[in-house]
Amino acid sequence: MKTIGLIGGMSWESTVHYYQIINRTIAERLGGLHSAKLLLHSVDFQQIAELQRADHWEEAGANLAEIAARLEGAGADFLVICTNTMHKVVPAIEARVKIPVLHIADPTAVAIKEAGFRRVGLLGTRFTMEHAFYRSRLEEQHQIEVLVPSAEDRNLVHDVIFGELCLGKVEEASRASYRRIIAGLVERGAEGIILGCTEIAMLIQDRDASVPLFDTTFLHAFAAATHALR
Repeated sequence: MKTIGLIGGMSWESTVHYYQIINRTIAERLGGLHSAKLLLHSVDFQQIAELQRADHWEEAGANLAEIAARLEGAGADFLVICTNTMHKVVPAIEARVKIPVLHIADPTAVAIKEAGFRRVGLLGTRFTMEHAFYRSRLEEQHQIEVLVPSAEDRNLVHDVIFGELCLGKVEEASRASYRRIIAGLVERGAEGIILGCTEIAMLIQDRDASVPLFDTTFLHAFAAATHALR
């Protein structure tokens, strides 16, 4: 079994789910008392969030690259960044370490294509929805068309993530707003919806949408466990 290097804490609310999904998947595959071999570095998310807001992505990338190098030195065979947004700095991490990074968009794309879809809606932080690093990977490497909400709705989705979900708060009013935004994406032709922030599954489940949901937290963590067993 390979050793997984997890870069978590962004936020810790979703990193908890990574740990559970990975270990449950390993246990189901191997039986008995088996669990995952993993190393976890959990950051202080306040510091990362401040760098995001200030548009200091180079510094954020350097910070995560340093963490990645420590995990590599401690024996990790591959890396998993437990957040969608910070995949923006994957190039900085890959330039620092020799072990591979399991990119969150790739298992998500596989699930979308296995469902037979070619056009999906994307919910996530404003950075994930607006910056090219995530959408372009889906569109250019996987030929999946990505729709995002209006600017006003992107702000709402972003604010709920940082102001509520990252703090462990699940509000019914926010669920209603997300349902409305999802319905709007479906009306525009989305065949499915990517829950492109690792906290969104705390708020939105299958019953909240008329089309399939692609939970990046589950897909990424499941892929990590599967890769560890190869």
